[in-house]
Amino acid sequence: MKCVVAATLLCLTLFASAWATEPPPVVHSAVGQTMRTPGGKVTLTCVGKKQHYAGGDTLSRDTDVVSPKSVNFHPDGTRFYINSLEGCKTVVYDARTGAKRAVINHRFSKGYGPLWNPPSGYYRFTHYPGGDSLPFQGKPVESTFSHGGRYLWVPYYRRTFDINAQDPSAIAVIDTRADTICRMLPTGPLPKMVTVSHDGKLVAVTHWGDNTVGLVDVSDADPRRWHHLPPVVVDHKLSLNFSLETSVDRDEASGLRLRGTAFTPDDRYLLVGCMGGEGIAVIDVAQKLCIGKIDGIFNVRHMLIDGKYLYASINVAGLVCRVPLDNLFNAIEHRNGTHINVAGWQQCQVGMGARTIELSPDGNWIFAACNDASALYVIDARSMTVAGHLAVDSYPVGLGLSPDGCLLVTTSQGKQGQGGNAVNMFRVDYATMAAGDTEHSTQHSFWAKNKIWGYYMAALAVILLGVLLL
Repeated sequence: MKCVVAATLLCLTLFASAWATEPPPVVHSAVGQTMRTPGGKVTLTCVGKKQHYAGGDTLSRDTDVVSPKSVNFHPDGTRFYINSLEGCKTVVYDARTGAKRAVINHRFSKGYGPLWNPPSGYYRFTHYPGGDSLPFQGKPVESTFSHGGRYLWVPYYRRTFDINAQDPSAIAVIDTRADTICRMLPTGPLPKMVTVSHDGKLVAVTHWGDNTVGLVDVSDADPRRWHHLPPVVVDHKLSLNFSLETSVDRDEASGLRLRGTAFTPDDRYLLVGCMGGEGIAVIDVAQKLCIGKIDGIFNVRHMLIDGKYLYASINVAGLVCRVPLDNLFNAIEHRNGTHINVAGWQQCQVGMGARTIELSPDGNWIFAACNDASALYVIDARSMTVAGHLAVDSYPVGLGLSPDGCLLVTTSQGKQGQGGNAVNMFRVDYATMAAGDTEHSTQHSFWAKNKIWGYYMAALAVILLGVLLL
């Protein structure tokens, strides 16, 4: 754990301020580029792109790709959903062919109507009186599926009239049978992450904007009966009083900047990363109460949990870390007040700006989108070492992996008007399956059957920065 803290603090001190003023050089990927890990255990091949940037080729141009924030594969693997944040759209693509299947617009003539569930009283407009009746566009961020893939939940960074994201935003519920919005619910300010409990009864919406986490009871089969529970406060709820005329940087002015969110496998705890400071908040789901924070880990951006480990990406330092769940549960049980000290962390240095991470179906490989490095990293989870990396369009933030592990998609946003507006699609080939591995043979994948003959050689020099480990 000391290594994680030292690496994070060192990188924060040396590099954060420089990159805040000038982003790294823009990189573009090319269809056909390939990366093989040592021994050829994993091969990544770029099999397609969707882009809307100056100088891009006409074949891959897609005007609906505007600052794509995230990607999520439907559980049946037939399609994936791209949240085009500044385009105020969710775009649906066929996972087999890459063809566009639908475009879902997040534009509303008013903030309340037949699609909206009744107000809960937890989220009130205090800066824009009558804000729930104002027309707006929603800026979609992350997403999660519920009810076996029937519904896709998409939170909005903000309603467009709320320039500093200080009044309630909203979350759209998409019926994936028709790919249309079927329900709308208000949220707290600036929601980013959303996830569903393993029993399917609770949806958690993390409010980056004010240090709270919203909870929605979805145990009823009828969406009209879904209802908010009291939001959970982490440390303290922020008092928001920004200008109504001049924009501020709410990506920075947001307290703990709550981000990565994950339920433990037993749904007893909800873990929420504090990207704006130290710790991972631990919420007791039964009590609907934050009982403490995991100490000694900083700048957590994304988290995921498999059957054995909690995984976390450390953004600025460019780290992917993990710790056994048994260690986590033991530390929570024996916590010292609100301080939770978890032993046994492992870490792997990847490219700077580690954002979204995903696990292969067998749990042997971790894929990481590294924003500042403009690269996709592959980590051998068995040794927690880098197995390889390749260039993707600048600057990747989102990453999704198909259920069979054979198709990987990244989304790239821009920085200060540079880069971004790109979606990269990669075929993933696995050389062998060890005994006991989850079945994920690429022989059934469209992308595995249709090899790309010939490729454009793309070169990217990535400087791996030395990190002081204590």
